[in-house]
Amino acid sequence: MNIKMLAVMVGVAFVLASCQSPKAMSTSGSSAVQSTRNNSYSLLHQLLDQQKNVDLLRFIKREEDDVKKLVKKIAANSATGAKLLEKFASHEPPIDLRDIRLPPGEAATREAIASTRKKELLSQTGGKFELTLLLTQTAALSYAWHLAKVAGENEPQPDRARALAGVSEDMETLYHEVFELLLSKTK
Repeated sequence: MNIKMLAVMVGVAFVLASCQSPKAMSTSGSSAVQSTRNNSYSLLHQLLDQQKNVDLLRFIKREEDDVKKLVKKIAANSATGAKLLEKFASHEPPIDLRDIRLPPGEAATREAIASTRKKELLSQTGGKFELTLLLTQTAALSYAWHLAKVAGENEPQPDRARALAGVSEDMETLYHEVFELLLSKTK
């Protein structure tokens, strides 16, 4: 066997090995899947639990009816999603929805962003307030959409995986609705 043939065979073996499904790997892979699932559940629950109250801004701020209606819809869908995750966690104790596990720098950055957004939203009025609110919602909904997707992809129970796919689809739909409304407000 010549050197070129050996190199080709090693290359083919490398490609085939790297295409192996993560689920076909050792049990340490399943531990990583469970850790990803649990962390995704926690982060998603934290976000949805916050988003379920986004419509409370209507008590201190005025927005157009189209924005108000969409924000209420976001709050309602977020509350439903948060309750779903709480139900899942109550049936399987290893899912701790409070176990966020973020690196300290990430946690501090998130707190700084939240503080800045809060100040912006509370200090703004009219169209500027609406645009800022809609921009924050595109970010939150995109994150929720993808967190639910990742949680579902790492969920071994088919019923839960389907439910998380539904949450992901709901958040994606809301994201696109907010984006379209945002686009219409900037024209």
